[in-house]
Amino acid sequence: MASVTPVVQAGRIRVLKQGSGPSIGPVVYWMFRDQRLRDNWALIHAIDQANKANVPVAIAFNLFDQFLGAKARQLGFMLRGLEKLQDNLESTLIPFFLFQGEAADTIPNFLKECGASLLVTDFSPLRDVRSWKEKICEKVGESVTVHEVDAHNIVPLWVASDKLEYSARTIRGKINKLLPEYLIELPAIGPPKLKWPSSNPPIDWPKLIADVVRKGAEVPELEWCEPGEDAAFEVLMGSKKGFLTTRLKNYSTDRNNPLKPQALSGLSPYLHFGQISAQRCALEARKVRKNYAQAVDAFLEEMIVRRELADNFCYYQPQYDSLQGAWEWARKTLMEHASDKREHIYTREQLEKAQTADPLWNASQLEMVHYGKMHGFMRMYWAKKILEWTTGPEEALAISIYLNDKYHIDGRDPSGYVGCLWSICGIHDQGWRERPVFGKIRYMNYAGCKRKFNVDGYISYVKRLVGESKKRKAEAVLDKAAKELHS
Repeated sequence: MASVTPVVQAGRIRVLKQGSGPSIGPVVYWMFRDQRLRDNWALIHAIDQANKANVPVAIAFNLFDQFLGAKARQLGFMLRGLEKLQDNLESTLIPFFLFQGEAADTIPNFLKECGASLLVTDFSPLRDVRSWKEKICEKVGESVTVHEVDAHNIVPLWVASDKLEYSARTIRGKINKLLPEYLIELPAIGPPKLKWPSSNPPIDWPKLIADVVRKGAEVPELEWCEPGEDAAFEVLMGSKKGFLTTRLKNYSTDRNNPLKPQALSGLSPYLHFGQISAQRCALEARKVRKNYAQAVDAFLEEMIVRRELADNFCYYQPQYDSLQGAWEWARKTLMEHASDKREHIYTREQLEKAQTADPLWNASQLEMVHYGKMHGFMRMYWAKKILEWTTGPEEALAISIYLNDKYHIDGRDPSGYVGCLWSICGIHDQGWRERPVFGKIRYMNYAGCKRKFNVDGYISYVKRLVGESKKRKAEAVLDKAAKELHS
């Protein structure tokens, strides 16, 4: 008898718990990191398993209260994307259930209520998510099987490497060797064979979003970044401003120039929330490589190697957000220079308010606070200056992660943690010439930035951004007051 090719490669799936009972109950997909319907291996697997067992399938999502300090900016973007996702589900037979509370309670309770026999879930390398999964596996009934699917990385994390990699150089060959097997076109997703037996309770999205936005108002939502799968695909492939269709040619030459943000892909918010698949981005980029080989190669290095290296670090180094996560040479050199005299010492509050003597650093901080996204080149300078201006490397790392996660639309991401640890602790880098404060950690300064790009132009550009942001905020306050007056 001919063998049946699996819809999802076996290497992409891990069995976290093998159930004891027959597969007679429905399949539940607990969506968390990959918030999309298209190009989603976890959803494809859930539907495939449901069809094989002749049972229905549902999507469950758990909303945490300000997950890792997320504010209106991040939670508003996420919920508006999920609202669109639920709208797009209406043409399928898959219901969407939204829970609020602790996933370790809500997900097992839902599985018990609906008599599920299989839970499919996204992969995340972050400690908290892994801990919830362990608790869920302990709490679900004996008969329930739990599958984890890496729908975020092109080469599944555990397939790419079984250890903590030292740098991009050590993981690149491993990933590239596996790309022919894993960087493949995804199968089209069809509706499940069976309809879910009950209707899912209606979700009051306007109320839910208004509540989250009110609670996290300290960091307001962004206007420039439209949430959802369709918006994400428009940023990638749109005819007006799509990255691959209109902006790719300048990527390799201009991506490190903070004055040319349009040279960047603009995909990071969508990749972070899983509103677009990295696999889709890579597949579409490869189609245009013959015209822009250098730009596509540089883009794929960031999209595949660097992103997957960040996941590798956070998975195999559980202390990914502390000095203990650095290599021994880096910890040693930083501690040897921890008591070196600093030219300036700033508090977290002063840094947060951009109250330093360096106008370039202040501009980068304000770009993050008001625009929700700091240019990648400036992120390095920004974090290294925090090391220079605080009492020691532990405080510098804590402050950089706090500010990154609070203001960046793509905060709380493996790439963000690795970015901070690269800048402050030399992760995925090498030792350099020793100097005060930094020790052997790579140094960056104002003069070096001046040689790279027009510093004054960048400062003026950010001033304009901040001015526009404050104007919009003032208009929003007036609009709200007017509405209250007339109600």
